[in-house]
Amino acid sequence: MRVYTCLCTFLVGSLLALPAAGQSAVPAAHSEASVALPGAQGQDTSSTPPAQQPTTPPPAPAALPTPSITGPLQELPPAIFDAGPFGKVAVNGFLSGMGLWQSNHIPGDNSTQAALSNGQVVLQRTDGWFQFYLQAGAYNIPALGVPFLATDKTVTDFYGPLPVAFLKLQAGKNTSFLIGALPTLMGAESTFTFQNMNIERGLLWNQENAVTRGIQVNQTMGKFTASLSWNDGFYSNRYSWLSGSLTYANGPHSLAFEGMGNLGQTAFQTAATPVQNNGSMYAVIYTYTKGSWIVQPYFQFSDVPTNLKIGITKGARTRGGALLMSRTFKHGFSLAGRGEYITSTGSVADQAVNLMFGPGSAAWSATLTPTFQYGGFFFRGDVSWVHASSYTPGYVFGPTGMNDNQPRAVAEIGFMFGNNIRKP
Repeated sequence: MRVYTCLCTFLVGSLLALPAAGQSAVPAAHSEASVALPGAQGQDTSSTPPAQQPTTPPPAPAALPTPSITGPLQELPPAIFDAGPFGKVAVNGFLSGMGLWQSNHIPGDNSTQAALSNGQVVLQRTDGWFQFYLQAGAYNIPALGVPFLATDKTVTDFYGPLPVAFLKLQAGKNTSFLIGALPTLMGAESTFTFQNMNIERGLLWNQENAVTRGIQVNQTMGKFTASLSWNDGFYSNRYSWLSGSLTYANGPHSLAFEGMGNLGQTAFQTAATPVQNNGSMYAVIYTYTKGSWIVQPYFQFSDVPTNLKIGITKGARTRGGALLMSRTFKHGFSLAGRGEYITSTGSVADQAVNLMFGPGSAAWSATLTPTFQYGGFFFRGDVSWVHASSYTPGYVFGPTGMNDNQPRAVAEIGFMFGNNIRKP
């Protein structure tokens, strides 16, 4: 923790002293906020005679790769302003609300809910050798198979009002270093609703971490991109996790291998730090993106071993697979779908750790999400069904925890802000 604090102090101090945009700029290649801002290297035309001034406006900036948005929602290009000693800074915003209906809710939950799903602003500098990324505001993280949590409790119990924030050293054309609160390297679905095909996260996502605090190095090598991170896993503030990913991309195809694990053990647990913090996880993700189609199947495996010192009498594992698909139509309409199945090992008799709906349980889910987007405005809905099997009585849905099905319907409406320039 002292090393992490010292590095943060050093990088913050360096950031405050960084040169204005245009000095010592290094082209970036990695997907973590690695696109140089248009205008950051612009020439001074203040002395140019009026007759030589350009008659057409410069092209609008392109959308940035961070935060990552899988689709079908399309992020707007950022608005850009001169932040003085911080250079050219890009700004995006996300404001949305949602309403939820569910059947067979558990005690303490309600059949209908409403909440602010996103009230976030993103500031980032993406040129020069010192860069930064700040994502601040309120958020909700709805997920299948778990009770609804109000937005204020989500922010308090999980990642705070600044969930993702890091400094980035672009050490070379293909090499970068990040330090701070980082998006996880694990899984096919991202944390916030606007980033994904569906409004709610899936059953496989429930086994993963979302935000980690630590250090990460990224390296591109032709068609390969590699990342390696030393971090605190499930937001535990115990720096004993090693995470890595390797992605091969070729045209519309990409194949990613991801792995992470705790090299130590801790009994520390919160809403953001479940028992999975003491395990390991691996995933293989294939993505096909071409034209109006996105097709993404993946397989995931996790293991939480036996450890009597922290109260795990018998370890357990999960295996799961999912297929995510999205098709974009004309006039801003699209349709996304997700199907998944996951199973866990163990039993109540051998006192195995519970990773789902009781030891040895399994479940499948199906979700459809029609979407409409016009400029920065979007409206979409989720219709989903979760079915549990081999469950432990009292661990599933309904007032007594005995119902093995839960249907849900969710609607989300909102705006994405940036450079709202539309072509005529």
